[in-house]
Amino acid sequence: MLYQQIQSNKRRTIVLLFVFFILVALVGAAVGYLLLNSLETGVVAAIVIGAIYTIIMVSNSTNVVMAMNHGHEIKNADQYPELWHTVEDMAMVAQVPMPRVFIIDDDSPNAFATGNNPEHSAVAATTGLLKIMNRSELEGVIAHEMSHVRNYDIRISTIALALAAAITLLTNIGGNWWLWGSGDRRRNDDRNGGGGLQIMLLVFSILMMVLAPLAAAAIQMAISRNREYLADAGSAELTRNPQVLISALRKLGNAQPMKDVDSSSAALYISNPLKNKERLFDTHPPIEERIDRLEKM
Repeated sequence: MLYQQIQSNKRRTIVLLFVFFILVALVGAAVGYLLLNSLETGVVAAIVIGAIYTIIMVSNSTNVVMAMNHGHEIKNADQYPELWHTVEDMAMVAQVPMPRVFIIDDDSPNAFATGNNPEHSAVAATTGLLKIMNRSELEGVIAHEMSHVRNYDIRISTIALALAAAITLLTNIGGNWWLWGSGDRRRNDDRNGGGGLQIMLLVFSILMMVLAPLAAAAIQMAISRNREYLADAGSAELTRNPQVLISALRKLGNAQPMKDVDSSSAALYISNPLKNKERLFDTHPPIEERIDRLEKM
């Protein structure tokens, strides 16, 4: 059952990433039409921007994401011995290299993993997490993050974050279409006789500017939800005890939102750091559903 879930989640994630790339191309087409009256130029530009963002994020994801979330690195076990040794132990059990360890000064309990691959990974925990979790619960949380590392979820999340950032940039550029491109497009449309096609393209492009960020967030959330269920199962596998993560999730479910968190990184955390009330826009599955799945293992 566990391995069937793993394969199913991997297939869904591949499909979602493909849809993400298509969305980037569509946004590019819309921006290209609004600014340059050229769908093709916009698509090419969007693909280039998406590729550049992805390369930058994948090659330097740990430093970028940690800077975005105000994490500072622990260099040895003397600073936070319990966290350091827990990460060390869970990495050994997961059979992945010891990741870099970071602390985020925030009273809200939370944690996440990032990086390009297991050899270049990092784990971050808030000071609030260390305050309320006992050793067993902390192992459950860190085992969850080690599962993300082991399953290469960290790379998938990094790519999704880069593509979402690219879409944000494109829509910000396209949002000024009436200043930059409307005159040239109108003159070109007049030469071509205007018509229904131009009106349809204009409506499509404006709708993309409005809806693309929401669609990008929805895809990123869907990817995150798939990977969270898988990492929960991985935590139970590594600790041999689903109850420790169940106990940790109950505490995380009662936590307050983080004070200074980068919203684009919210999907990386084990628990939604923004604590959205709207399920549709929640980056994580409901805590009660995650607990229910663990209890059935």
